[in-house]
Amino acid sequence: MAALLQSPARPLAEPPPASEKPRRRRKTITVRAATAICVVIVTLGAVYPVVAVLSEALTPNALPRYAEFFTSMVDLKILQNTVILGILVGTVGTALGFLFAFVQARLAVPGKWLLHILALVPMVSPPFAVATAAIVLYGRRGAITYGLFGQQYDIYGLDGLVLVQSLSLFPVAYLGLLGMMRALDPAMEEAAMNLGASRWQIFRTVMLPLLAPGLAAPFLLLFVEAIADLANPLALGGDYTVLASRAYLAVTGDYDTTGAAVYSVILLLLAVGLYFAQRYWLGGKARTTVSGKPSGSVHLITGWARWPIFGLAVLISLVVVSLYGTVILGSATKVFGVDNALTFDHFREVLFGAGQEAVQDTTMLAAIATPIAGLVGLVMAWLVVRQLRRAGAWLDFAGTLGIAVPGTVLGIGYILAFRPDRYIGNVPVLPSLVGGTAVAGGALAIVLVFVIRSVPAALRTGSAAITQLHPSLEEASANLGGGPLRTFRSVTLPLIRPALLTGLSYSFAHSMTSLSAIIFLVTPNTKIITSQILSAANTGRYGVAFAYCTVLTVIVLACFGLIRLLVGGAANLQRNAIPAGRKPR
Repeated sequence: MAALLQSPARPLAEPPPASEKPRRRRKTITVRAATAICVVIVTLGAVYPVVAVLSEALTPNALPRYAEFFTSMVDLKILQNTVILGILVGTVGTALGFLFAFVQARLAVPGKWLLHILALVPMVSPPFAVATAAIVLYGRRGAITYGLFGQQYDIYGLDGLVLVQSLSLFPVAYLGLLGMMRALDPAMEEAAMNLGASRWQIFRTVMLPLLAPGLAAPFLLLFVEAIADLANPLALGGDYTVLASRAYLAVTGDYDTTGAAVYSVILLLLAVGLYFAQRYWLGGKARTTVSGKPSGSVHLITGWARWPIFGLAVLISLVVVSLYGTVILGSATKVFGVDNALTFDHFREVLFGAGQEAVQDTTMLAAIATPIAGLVGLVMAWLVVRQLRRAGAWLDFAGTLGIAVPGTVLGIGYILAFRPDRYIGNVPVLPSLVGGTAVAGGALAIVLVFVIRSVPAALRTGSAAITQLHPSLEEASANLGGGPLRTFRSVTLPLIRPALLTGLSYSFAHSMTSLSAIIFLVTPNTKIITSQILSAANTGRYGVAFAYCTVLTVIVLACFGLIRLLVGGAANLQRNAIPAGRKPR
């Protein structure tokens, strides 16, 4: 005690070195600047349009419209149609995804790689590809229904919508369920087999309960996608009206923005309610089955029972092949099923005629939006996971609005938010991005929609990838004097390259095939491929529509390869830059 009392007084904590203060200041400035950029983008692109819809739908003039909606038999029928369509598409699409995932993960059958490729084809095709081909094959004068069986089947309506939307959306459920099935610990199934359980008992009492949350998640996602879809109801809806198409007609046909806002709010409540229900289900019903390296090996089904299941998957694959085969053949024939003479007139019109401008504009705008969406999504993921503690959840929610809000609602929100007549006094609220006086012919608004609708995918994949990185990797760079931006660029970004590749690929494909939001923003000065496909299909020019679909799909696949080459090439250059004889730590 005496020695302690005689020792010189020391401060409780040593002050940080002088070099540490500029580093902290630089970190604060970098994080604040990155946060500000992300906040501005999501506010202008998602939050402000949604607020514009809500403000229009909650005005004194709009409030009586809700009473009219819930007392009108026509409007209640539209709401019922929307819910029924969502339930059926969610059920059928999830069942198809489960079937293909089960074949891949549990059946010993040949040609599974081909089924996998066919299951992913709808993800890179425009929304009208399946719908237009279904009309040609199974419509009133369809090549199969009328040409082979002599039946004038009316595909327009609920059954046609369920068929087309289920085949278009089931790959989303397939990919999620396939990952979950492969992640199940085989030891649990082996234990059940050792106790004498049959394959059916194992499926019913072991696999199905464990996959229950995995089945609920894609069902809810497909439900939201189905009720938010605008392309297929416009092409195949007929007299079966849903909320998305009714809101679209209120704007384009009746010029009733208040009515469209009311329909949009009701649609938004359905979509956002199901979105939160999905998050609640995943948070409260998750089962943990992987606690380390899985033990045991998967015992594939080799008995006779595999063939009926495999046959059903093959039959559905043949339907997919017939639809996309019709797209390819229909683009190169005069009138598919009527005059099958070979012609390239449709491609000439698309590539060198009236469609050339649409192809160029769409590709250019998607190419501009893709790197912005990919980088913004990854920066937001980095901020949410590593930098922001309290505000991270709010930034994550705002970044997810682009996909949680239906495209129709977002497009109407852009009309209300950025129209030329939004003034405070004599000063416009913001430069007009839509309408006759749109900046850059409406191209700026379309790029912003592309970015906002693609950021959530990059945000989700980036968050998952950054979460898997140990913070010590970034701390080591910071201890060596690297600022946050340099650490992110030199350390974090190369390590999450697969997430960047996924975000860029999804962004480009989604931008090229988008319609619901941008159909309200297309102007004579800016043309979009999907809008041209809708126009061609509605006027019965199916050959031109097929040519557009074929060209669009080829462009998407080619850019997938280019993105992989550029991103992969950058990674290879970084690996080759390591001196010989030294291994990266």
